[in-house]
Amino acid sequence: MGWIDTLNNRVARSVAGRWFRLEGSGAKVERAGSKFSIELRAGLTTFVAMAYIISTNALILTDSGGTCDCDRELYGATCATDPAYTKCLQGLKLDLITATCAISCLACVLMGALANLPIALAPGMGLNAYFAYTVVGYHGTGKVSYRNALAAVCIEGIIFFILSVVGLRQWFARLIPVSLKTATAAGIGIYLSFIGLQSAAGIGLITGSQATLVELGGCPPQYRDANNVCHGHKMEGGPTWLGILGLMVIGTMLLYRVKGAILIGIALVAIISWPRPTPVTYFPYTPAGTDAFNFFKKVVTFHPIESTLNQFHWDLSSGEVWIALITFLYVDILDCTGTMFSMAKFGGYMDERTQDFEGSSMAFLVDSSSIAIGSAFGCSPLTAFIESGAGIAEGGRTGITSIVTGMMFFIALFFAPIFASFPPWATGPALVTVGSMMMQNVVQINWKYIGDGLPAFITIIMIPFGYSIGYGLIAGIGSFIFINSSVNLIHRLSRGRIAPPNYSERDDWLGFVTRGGFKSNIPPWIMRLFGKQPVAIGESDELSSSDLCANNDTSSELKEVAVSRGHHDHQV
Repeated sequence: MGWIDTLNNRVARSVAGRWFRLEGSGAKVERAGSKFSIELRAGLTTFVAMAYIISTNALILTDSGGTCDCDRELYGATCATDPAYTKCLQGLKLDLITATCAISCLACVLMGALANLPIALAPGMGLNAYFAYTVVGYHGTGKVSYRNALAAVCIEGIIFFILSVVGLRQWFARLIPVSLKTATAAGIGIYLSFIGLQSAAGIGLITGSQATLVELGGCPPQYRDANNVCHGHKMEGGPTWLGILGLMVIGTMLLYRVKGAILIGIALVAIISWPRPTPVTYFPYTPAGTDAFNFFKKVVTFHPIESTLNQFHWDLSSGEVWIALITFLYVDILDCTGTMFSMAKFGGYMDERTQDFEGSSMAFLVDSSSIAIGSAFGCSPLTAFIESGAGIAEGGRTGITSIVTGMMFFIALFFAPIFASFPPWATGPALVTVGSMMMQNVVQINWKYIGDGLPAFITIIMIPFGYSIGYGLIAGIGSFIFINSSVNLIHRLSRGRIAPPNYSERDDWLGFVTRGGFKSNIPPWIMRLFGKQPVAIGESDELSSSDLCANNDTSSELKEVAVSRGHHDHQV
């Protein structure tokens, strides 16, 4: 037995090992295959895969102008010619780097320690762009001020917290049909791969096109315009080929089951990209490249938050503020819910009988509270990151993975120059790899019944094409309601005489919604607070064999229910 096995066994037998349900801990229900060393590696992998958010989120939110301002009559609407404003933006960017690291650290640690899930939280991409470019506007040219927008984000977090406490958010999540939950995971996989193939957060293989929206790119950065359209020299970009090499290396190592394959691939490409006098350098000899390299050379630095901390302006009289608040609400609840359920499905935590996952109540509480706290730091809404799939693919099964990711964000507070300098073509191959892994559940969609299969397919394609998990779910849910409501109405009006030929093959959506009852969605500590016994998933609807037979369930389904009970009776 090596020292790693000895370490794993000692940690598993400790109090912490039992809390996180590591394999060999003696917990009532252990997480199969979970080992301390694997959790450490998985947490590091998740962090490296999402480390781009440190610099990317700061850059996007800086474009809002933050708390900086100028004489717009003198310097124009965007204050572009004001040197003091430009200097203020530089300090704002450093503030937001610190804020991003700090809130991501806190959220990930809380998610791991309280919900025991390997799901990382950070300011969400897409939501930060909506915050910066639509709500506040570029350099403050929108109809809502930066401070007022932060107040809207804080209110959103409070509303989410209340919904999570009473169980409404969990109930809403269970209303999503099982086929759409499965489709969401597949759609996110394609979405993740699409991001990994682009230039902003990937290898640059796919770029914009004026004729076909997207096309094969791979040109050097100097041959791309502001819209990322390649003007010649396609497939001649060194970073693109280095990213493709990284993808092949990761794939080959995974084939041989090399531990830490994704992390090794990311680190290899990043290290090759750091020296300056190479065609694949992340620091070209341009003003922006020189600034980035000068920041990279600092290695260790800490910048305290000076201008974004607790900058609320509680003015809700504007209709634009309420539009922003409502948009934050529905986009974030669909994005976060879809991502969490997809990661639970990917990690094997999903209860196929109730379509809920262990720790969902606490996960939603952590997410909502992190949104409110993040707004106090000056950040846009936080959400569950689909890059968590990289850590799950590395073997992450418990909250230790999220805690390690959070600790890495804490370290990044002092080593931000290093962690903010992972090039997109280093993390892009990891995103593509994880995307391919997330497609594996697509075979579980009920393709035989068009009422389940078509909405699932619409969800899958709309997530990457609409560039939003929330919009994909809206499209899928809308089509599901229209198709199946029409079928159900015709079936009832005709008293069962007019029905699709394979109507009996549809998914039992109502059964998934009602199993467990509403009480199973309420957090256990709330039930105890009011002197009630917490209801575990699967306990409130104990079915007898005769009940199941009366509903024409087969003996195999009886076994499935029995197995499901055995797996989930431990839940509080």
